[in-house]
This record gives sequence, C-alpha cells and structure tokens, in this order.
Amino acid sequence: MAQQERMDPEILSMVLDTIAKLEREKLSLETKLEMDQKGEFPEELIRFMLGPEIALHLIFVPEEYGGLGACPSEIAMISERMAKMDLGIATSFLAICLGMDPLRVGATPEQKEKYITKIAEQGLVVAYGVTEPEAGSNVQALKTKAERVLDDAGQIKGYKLNGQKQFITNGGVADLYTILADTPEGPSFFVVESGARGLIPGKHEDKHGIRASDTCPLTLEDLFVPAENLIGGVEGRGLKEANKVFGFTRLMVATFGLGGGMASLERVIKYSKERVQFGTTLSEKQGYTHKLLVPHAVELEAARAHIEEVAHRLDDGEEDLQVEGSIAKYFATEAGDAMADDGIQAFGGYGYIREYEVEKIKRDVKILPIYEGTSEIQRSIISMFRMRETVRSKGGFYGKIADGLDKLPEECAGPLLARAVRAMNEVILAARKYKLTKSQYVMFLLADMMTWCEVGGALCHKAAFYTGDGSRSREFMNATARLFARDAVERVYLNGLKIIYGCNQTIDEVGEALSALNMALTMNGTLNDMNLVSSELVK
Repeated sequence: MAQQERMDPEILSMVLDTIAKLEREKLSLETKLEMDQKGEFPEELIRFMLGPEIALHLIFVPEEYGGLGACPSEIAMISERMAKMDLGIATSFLAICLGMDPLRVGATPEQKEKYITKIAEQGLVVAYGVTEPEAGSNVQALKTKAERVLDDAGQIKGYKLNGQKQFITNGGVADLYTILADTPEGPSFFVVESGARGLIPGKHEDKHGIRASDTCPLTLEDLFVPAENLIGGVEGRGLKEANKVFGFTRLMVATFGLGGGMASLERVIKYSKERVQFGTTLSEKQGYTHKLLVPHAVELEAARAHIEEVAHRLDDGEEDLQVEGSIAKYFATEAGDAMADDGIQAFGGYGYIREYEVEKIKRDVKILPIYEGTSEIQRSIISMFRMRETVRSKGGFYGKIADGLDKLPEECAGPLLARAVRAMNEVILAARKYKLTKSQYVMFLLADMMTWCEVGGALCHKAAFYTGDGSRSREFMNATARLFARDAVERVYLNGLKIIYGCNQTIDEVGEALSALNMALTMNGTLNDMNLVSSELVK
C-alpha cells in the first residue's frame, strides 16, 4: 500500500476546533445526561454532524470521492477527541467508517464511485452487518446465507440473503448497509440500501452504556441483492477484506479507550485540586494520587505512544498490522476501562451520582473491551501470532526489538525493558518447546507479557526522542517510561514464573533468565518517579 498523504495542518486543526465547538454548543453535560437517560438515538444531532455545515464524516472519505482523506494518525487523533466528547456519538461515527471499509478495500472502481461518493455527498449513515447471535467475535462461524439467483440463461442475476445479525451499530437508522453473508464460494460482502424488502431492523437494544448510539439486530428474510451489489464482484473475499482492515479498525477502538480514559482522568485531576479532606486537597495526598491518578496516567500515556506508532506505520503504507491493532485495542481499552472504574472511586460517593458524569463514562467505556473483538479474543490473536513469529525466527523477532531498546538512553528505560524482552523470549521458546502452549491460560499469560513489552517499547522510544513540544515535559515522559518499563518487567517476571512453575516444570534456562531481571534493582527509584508524574499532573 502506498504512503498516505496527510491533511493540511490547518484543516486538521479546524476539524478539532469544530468538534470542540460542537461539544460546547450542542453537547452540554445536561444534554449528554438526558440522551443517556432516554437511551434514544439523537438522529437530529447526528444528521447535523453529517450535514453540509459540519460534514465530519468526510474525514473517513478519500479525497478522490469528495472527502478530506485523513490518514490513520489523523483519524486516530480525531477519534480520541470524539470519544472524550461522548462515546455513544463517537461509536455511531466510527460505525460509518467501519461500514464503509468493505467498499474502501474491496469494491470495484464503479462501486466505489457510486457508493463512497454518495456517502460523502449525502452524509449517509452506514452500518456494518457482520456480527451474528451465535458467532460473536468468530466471523468464520457465519450462518447468514447468500443463495444465488439465476436468470433464464443460467447467469447470476443476484443473491437471496437469509439470516440474523446481532448488535449492529446504526442498524435501525442506517441509509446503507454492508452485510457479510456466506455464498457458495465463501463469505462475501454485499451493499444494501435501507428500505430493501426483506431487510428488517429489530428492536433498539436497551444498553448499559453508549446509550446515545443505535444498536439493534437485523433479520434478513429472502433479501434480494442484485449481482452488481456483491462488493468486488467476486465471491469469497469477505474474510480477507474484513481481516485487511482489522489493524485499522481495532486501532480506532483503541483511541476510544484512550479518549474515554482521558475523559475520566481529566475530571479526576480537576476534582482532586478542588476537594479538601482533613485540611488539604486530595491532590496533596499520595494515597489518592499514587493509587488513582499516576498508574492510570502512565498506562494511558503508554497507550497513546503505541497508538501513535501503529498509526504512523499505517500512514507509511504498511499492511498486515492485525496483531499490532489487537495489542493496541486490548491494552488501550483495558487501560481506559480501569481509569473509568477508578474515576468513580476518586469522586467517592459523588462518583456514583449521574450529574458528575464519571458514572456515565464508566458505563460507556465498558463496551470497549467487548466490541470489535473481546479482550480475550485479542489475547488469543496476540499470543498465537507472536508465538509463531518468535518460533519461526528462532527468537529473532523479539531479539531485534530488544536490540533497538538497548540503544536508547537509560533515562527512558530502554535497556531495562530490553532485558525483560529477552527474558520473555526465553519463556516463549521454552513454553513452545515443552508444549505448555496447549493451555489457553498459558497463552493468555504470554499475550500479556507480549503486550506490555511492545507497548512499553513504543513509550520508551517516544520518551527517548521527545523534545517537550507537547503538553507534558520531557522529564514527565521519561518518568512514565521508567514506571511502565518496571511494570512490564514485573509482568514478565511473575507471568514467567506462573508459566514454568505453575505448569509443574523446572526449566533452568528460563529460571536463570527471570532471576537475571533483578527485581530489587528494577524497582529502584519508583517512588521518586511517581512523585514527579503526580506533581506535573496536578500542578
């Protein structure tokens, strides 16, 4: 894939300013709480956002079809900002992008010209019809069938679709649907316009969170789709097309985790400087800052670094980044969920009351480790593919990552994390050699080690080259990198012990590699770094 062009910086700034203005004028706290309480899709607001005055959907649309042609790193930045504003609204918008993806990556030139241009010009709401009641994250368990319909000459004139779709965002309000169904040659995407006979949206789901988004099942009953609406014009390409965009779509959900987590963190920081307990503000109490602020700020900073790294690789035209997308999605959504959970704790009793919003943020964020592939699915993907790569390269994959970290300065913890990566390499190879990877629990432990090491690597590299041109100081970035690297070392050490001893194995070379991590020395300076991060957060 060719390198993607970036938007003009002034246009990007204008888009971000538009979102901020939209929040100020259309999404006050009272409005958001009302939408949440009613649990209804705010169609008038969404149509306004898609209308000519704002046309936010154009960021997803390539320039040749009338869009702004934002690159992945720009879409990531915009998605995070929208998630901070309101996750329900952001979910509705991401679904438009997701629904358009099969067209973007698989459609014929004629289909792209017809439908992507139409989405751009008319501001269509799009839905992505893949998930099924019994399939969930397992797309290969597809049951929706597309039966060929032949004309008198025996040529395919269309398809008759029958089946059920579940948890379809925008399912009840979409103007256009991209639907995955199983043809005689395999799973394939079809584009269907709303109102088609046999396309039957079900009841709007009464959800725990993101209640401003529309979610409903779809029933397909003898839904006739003309042959020209088979995306790409060839049967059997659906799974390939879905997999092709997972690195991108899961990265976007990762930005939601980051945005939702930051929404909670920023409210907690503000509250900590206002709330006085026992004569001092909460921001002056380590029991508050070092438990409820610092660990989450560090994880969110790490999530941001990894998201930026993967997004820039996508900008440069790299493909096959499904594992990187899974790592980003797994880590960032879990980090955002953890921050949202402690956001309630940080407000005490007030956190449990709707008007302080952190309660709503927590309910909204909870969906992120679930949709677009659960955290458990992501851990399976991460461990399986990274283990294969490690074994195939005889340890060279992570060896190369460790070599790169060793070249970084000590102050950003590159060499410290490199030792953890090398120890992890020993654990992976031994687990494979002794067939411990037959246990899914072991695979999950490996996935966590891999995730923390790769995310930590992104943060260490960012800290090493950070010039202080962002909202944080260089000292802050280095301190977060050191704190996260220590967490990664601890995870490798403990998970490694669980794997080799928990499976009743004594593997000397792995035990020695883990012992060499020297946990006592690793933890040296932890409190000073937490103090530094805390002081900058609440200054």
